[in-house]
Amino acid sequence: MMKRAYLVLIVVFLLSAACMPTAQLLPTPTATATFTPAYTPTPAVTDTPTPTQTPQPTATPDYPPEGYGPSNFPPEVDPLTGLKVTDPSRLERRPLIIKVSNLPRTVRPQWGLSLADIVYEYYTEEGSTRYAAIFLGQDAEQVGSIRSGRLFDDNLIRMYKGVFAFGSADFRVLRKLFSSDYDNRLIFEWTVACPAMCRYDPKGLNYLVANTKVLSTAVTSKGIPNGRQNLDGMTFQYQIPANGTPATHLFARYSSAIYNRWDYDPAQGRYLRFSETQNDPTNGQNEVYKQLTDRLNNQAIVADNVVVLMMPYSYYLRTPEIVQMDFSGSGVAYAMRDGQIYKLTWHRPSADSVVYLTFDDGRPYALKPGTTWYEVMGSSSKITQSDQSWRFTFSIP
Repeated sequence: MMKRAYLVLIVVFLLSAACMPTAQLLPTPTATATFTPAYTPTPAVTDTPTPTQTPQPTATPDYPPEGYGPSNFPPEVDPLTGLKVTDPSRLERRPLIIKVSNLPRTVRPQWGLSLADIVYEYYTEEGSTRYAAIFLGQDAEQVGSIRSGRLFDDNLIRMYKGVFAFGSADFRVLRKLFSSDYDNRLIFEWTVACPAMCRYDPKGLNYLVANTKVLSTAVTSKGIPNGRQNLDGMTFQYQIPANGTPATHLFARYSSAIYNRWDYDPAQGRYLRFSETQNDPTNGQNEVYKQLTDRLNNQAIVADNVVVLMMPYSYYLRTPEIVQMDFSGSGVAYAMRDGQIYKLTWHRPSADSVVYLTFDDGRPYALKPGTTWYEVMGSSSKITQSDQSWRFTFSIP
């Protein structure tokens, strides 16, 4: 197994120049087939779509008041959202973790993010961030554009026991990934056939995208164990936890080139995502935002929970810039739901533990059933509060 993994590693390294750490490169065209979707995209898929609203998950008479989690989830309940799924067979597989680009801004709006159970955003290098979108309870016909992996992804692959779909990486990152016990769950575009992962060329930009349903089937057909995983850890209740502080806006500023905002919409009971449209070198004085949407379905990107995870960042290398995060043990977290913010503690007691949140006295913090977006901030990041707005300004010691 390891001999095969390192042979693949050598090939990947030779082909991965376009995926070395940089904030500005587009995917390099390859000889793979261009993907033509079998469905008709929404006509409003343009650079400036008018978003539609996703129906808000609401409590149902059969939803238990005590909620679900952190263990003993019923077989039809997604342990990553606390919601019953329309097709329970989707839960009989490993989560799919897909790396999605955030720069250059021409990659926006991205495909498929509105259908992910969980999304992580974290700093990569040169002022940029990327997303790791995790799919289990729902599928998306297109997710992307897909870009390269980072050291932090090792945490997510182990935590969610997932299949990791990405577009190569720096050779030092690849060495870590292929030296792992999950190397057979690392998926590149040349390891599966289209339409599992394909090149898609709107306006000739040659994006790499994945179809989660087909990709999961392809994983199974390759003989990779792909059954239901133990994803215990998260707790969900519709009842709003006590002792929150009213908060309607959350700003996550990673750099002058990447900053975002979450606005609470009381009509939906959810948070709307806004992303920057231009650099702001003034440290927040001239920030310009635009609401983020999903190019796949024209839905606004919303979250039922927005959680800021504070953890130590450090430099693995400074040239080229490669960062690593200590996502182990516990640390400070801030969670927003239903217009309230809570200061909490995040826990990841072992490598295969799903991160969970508690109050200071150890009581589990209940997320709102639905989607969760994690903003991964350095533990030395600056936190400021003004009225009902909270601002997190990223820094590395």
